[in-house]
Amino acid sequence: MYADYQDVWKTLTAPGGDFEIVTQELRGYPIRAYANAPHSLRDVFLSSAQYADRDYLIFNEERLTYTQAHDQVRSIGLWLISRNVQPGDRVAIAMRNYPEWLLAYWATLSIGATVVGMNAWWTSPEMAYALNDAKPKVIVVDQERFERIQALPNRNSLEIVGVRLKQVAADVTPWSELTACAGQLPSIDIDPDDDACIFYTSGTTGNPKGAELTHRGCVNNVWSLMFAAALQRTLAERKGLIEPDAEPPVPASLITTPLFHVTANNCVAQGTTLGGGKLVHMYKWDAGEALTLIEKEQITAMSGVPVMSREVIAHPNFSKTDTSSLITLGGGGAQLQPDLVNKIDQTVATARPNTGYGMTETCGIITSISGDVFIDKPASCGPAMPCYEIKIVDTEGNEVASGQPGELTVRGAQVIKGYINRPEATADSIKDGWLYTGDIARQDEDGFLFIVDRIKDMVLRGGENIYCAEVESALFEHPDVAECSVFGVPDDRLGEEVGVAIYLKPDKSQDAQALRNHLKPLIASLKIPRYIWFTDAPLPRNASGKFLKRALREALPLEEAR
Repeated sequence: MYADYQDVWKTLTAPGGDFEIVTQELRGYPIRAYANAPHSLRDVFLSSAQYADRDYLIFNEERLTYTQAHDQVRSIGLWLISRNVQPGDRVAIAMRNYPEWLLAYWATLSIGATVVGMNAWWTSPEMAYALNDAKPKVIVVDQERFERIQALPNRNSLEIVGVRLKQVAADVTPWSELTACAGQLPSIDIDPDDDACIFYTSGTTGNPKGAELTHRGCVNNVWSLMFAAALQRTLAERKGLIEPDAEPPVPASLITTPLFHVTANNCVAQGTTLGGGKLVHMYKWDAGEALTLIEKEQITAMSGVPVMSREVIAHPNFSKTDTSSLITLGGGGAQLQPDLVNKIDQTVATARPNTGYGMTETCGIITSISGDVFIDKPASCGPAMPCYEIKIVDTEGNEVASGQPGELTVRGAQVIKGYINRPEATADSIKDGWLYTGDIARQDEDGFLFIVDRIKDMVLRGGENIYCAEVESALFEHPDVAECSVFGVPDDRLGEEVGVAIYLKPDKSQDAQALRNHLKPLIASLKIPRYIWFTDAPLPRNASGKFLKRALREALPLEEAR
């Protein structure tokens, strides 16, 4: 299987191939990049005009075709220019997953300006921090976000555009004004290393950092997505599962996670746009609603955090819903647990399990894996995409022996320029062009990566490293566990002990000892949680769907552990 996999890989990336790899110089270092990737994200969007009357953006009963979207993007871009927004200036977007999010995004990029993607869950002080940090000229907000910035000081210089407001205030420009401009956008010369957008890293510890995602990084990420799809399609053709000249289905993607993160924006939205597909927006996650939309809109791909796929499969309406349009089902933002990989394969007749591992700092995916190889290596996140070099290093920065765990470092076209206003943080994360991911990984003999854990998400117990992801995967094999999050609990004797917060499936018994007995044959005894908390509600998550481990540690009284 893997000989064929490598052969297809080499064919696709060879000189003259669609995904030919070349060496470019970037900020003084040689990097790998796709020779045929578009010049800029503006070019990605402009190329989609060819899809004309195809459905593009869908929200509830609202539908926009590609032609309608292009008309609105041109108008919004002209309005921004009329407000003296110039190439290099910044436009902030702060709203839920409404169609206006992407329309404002593409319009900003189309005039050479930079998007600031603001976390829709931020409080007023957090929004104030980002606005002061990024200093956009314009902010586009919905009702909830407008209410949060109303009381902010020193916002007089900020032009506010209101989307779906209950009532438009005197100092707010209604969205309808932006879509009423006529004319053509001027030609813009965009350098590949210009900032396309600023996305903030998670603020679970300290103030978030504004990562500078360049056009070069983003278009190479789109090409990585296309490469991963081409790889799987070519393998399927060789196996006789697909006719070589068969037209691939038009993509239809369900947007399940916030557009202010790379998973939804850079991977789902940009990849689907390049392929002329439709994007079906969800206001907020609900597994039952997702199933309804999968059937109604003939969704071909659903991707989100792993728990979303788990909840879809486990939903009472799953067996009653036509999911035959699904081609891929999976997620990112966290590793799919091996049991979930197998459940997708066994439960959804038409869909193959898939995942991609990546970061805000890489404009999207670093690795991708799907189909048969994912089923064969369910704990892997796949090989690094062709536009990357990778090294796995120890704490001194030296490469570790093959198969041994260490910090994953990557270098390539998708690595960010840095963090705005944070030169020290940039220098700490990017050294000689290499991004230090902060993730512990190992690589097997076939070149596939396995993310062991976050460096800071590790329990150091009596000198032994215990990787939380390993314990969580073992717990998820218990049929009563719906959600779990493993973390370190301070211990006077051992330094740390293993703790876990667990949310059970409905009507299941809170039996801590039964869970420990379940773990005994699966993991070493030192890894079995000493402290177990059962919660009455789903575990808290940040906006990207990841569990808030620090919040759990602080909120769970030690005396209530079992």
